[in-house]
Amino acid sequence: MALIGFALVFWLAMWGLNTWIAASFWHGTRGARLVVPVVFGVTILVVWECLVRGLGVSPIILPTPTAIGTKFAAETGTLWVDFRQTALKGAVSGYFIGCSAAFGVALAIDRNPFLQRGLLPIGNFVAALPIVGTAPILVNWFGFDWHSKAAVVVVMVFFPVLVNTVQGLADNTAMQRDLMRTYSADYWQTLLKLRLPAAMPFIFNGLKISTTLALIGAIVAEYFGSPTRGMGFRISTEVGRLGLDMVWAEIAVAAIAGSVFYGAVALLEKGVTFWHPSQRG
Repeated sequence: MALIGFALVFWLAMWGLNTWIAASFWHGTRGARLVVPVVFGVTILVVWECLVRGLGVSPIILPTPTAIGTKFAAETGTLWVDFRQTALKGAVSGYFIGCSAAFGVALAIDRNPFLQRGLLPIGNFVAALPIVGTAPILVNWFGFDWHSKAAVVVVMVFFPVLVNTVQGLADNTAMQRDLMRTYSADYWQTLLKLRLPAAMPFIFNGLKISTTLALIGAIVAEYFGSPTRGMGFRISTEVGRLGLDMVWAEIAVAAIAGSVFYGAVALLEKGVTFWHPSQRG
């Protein structure tokens, strides 16, 4: 009970600290934007540790953060091999292939109204297909190595980027298009100087959504066939062995990798769309 009481007091203290930071002169500063999520994350870990220990929860049901951290440190080599197989080979390669293909198809749709009317509804239909249904088919087609995982990722990231790019290319006014015509600009000049820059916030929105979908798709695909390595393979294997500390360690790696990937794309967006109101200080 002492640990449970400490968890409650600690939670209230950290809640008060974050509330004070949000209401103080620090509010809106870069330091506050960094401190608040760090304090919140540390609070969750401490409360998690205290509640699991205080309530006597079995590690088979929910291991403590310290047990997960110990497993993480002990299995760094295995985690790196799994990360390299799933994220660096399957997720990243499928992400770039799928996003590049979606951008090219979006330009073709923008150029041809027939494709816009015919392809987009099909794209929305395919995007609604469950990953647990398409992943086994693609694994059967492309084999058990990372190529099938990349194919699953391509399917998952293709349509979010396609829809956002098509919508972004249409996000310009008639007055802006008339102005380009007064300068005798052809289609490609209008595309490069007006429509593509205006579409960048939409394109990056699709790219950021796809960063999380890519890793999820690669991990799920490994459930349906994988060599003896990979994050999805390790999770499914360790669940069968009741090694929940290793499962959580893999989840931690996936969360860190997804956050870094998303942050990298967001940082690139900030540099490319510095002119957009959403990027102003």
